[in-house]
Amino acid sequence: MKEQDLPVLARMEEEIFSKSAWSLGVLQSELNASARTYLAWDEEGDILAYGGFWFNGEDAELLTLGVALSARRKGLGRTLLAELIKQARKQGANRMFLEVRVDNDPALNLYRDMGFRRIGLRRGYYQPEGVDAYTMVKDLTKRIGPVGGDRNDPGTESETDNE
Repeated sequence: MKEQDLPVLARMEEEIFSKSAWSLGVLQSELNASARTYLAWDEEGDILAYGGFWFNGEDAELLTLGVALSARRKGLGRTLLAELIKQARKQGANRMFLEVRVDNDPALNLYRDMGFRRIGLRRGYYQPEGVDAYTMVKDLTKRIGPVGGDRNDPGTESETDNE
């Protein structure tokens, strides 16, 4: 992601997350904050998905993952999440944590499919709606699986494959 992407991302935030959307100012602060990694999926100049995490030297925290409504159900979220996990591993993260709305079934299914497991509940986490969030975690140290795949990251290649 780049500074010039921020106005588009702010509009996407409103479209995707409505009342819980990050403002342009929050997006700018996040993009410029230390220990952050943000990626955007761009096709022919249009940003279709974006996501990012914070790495504290031990663990990563997925901060956001959004896919434009017009680009859903094409695997962009899965592909972008797999790349964010890969980047977190390269930085040395042992685990990746996230919070997800309890009523966001598509996201919950994606995270479960990608090897995240629920470890807690945060009541009223999403404001101003007061919607609860599940806390989930994925162990990034396990690299078990057949050649050509990684059981911890279904649908992605392991680091032992040719890149």
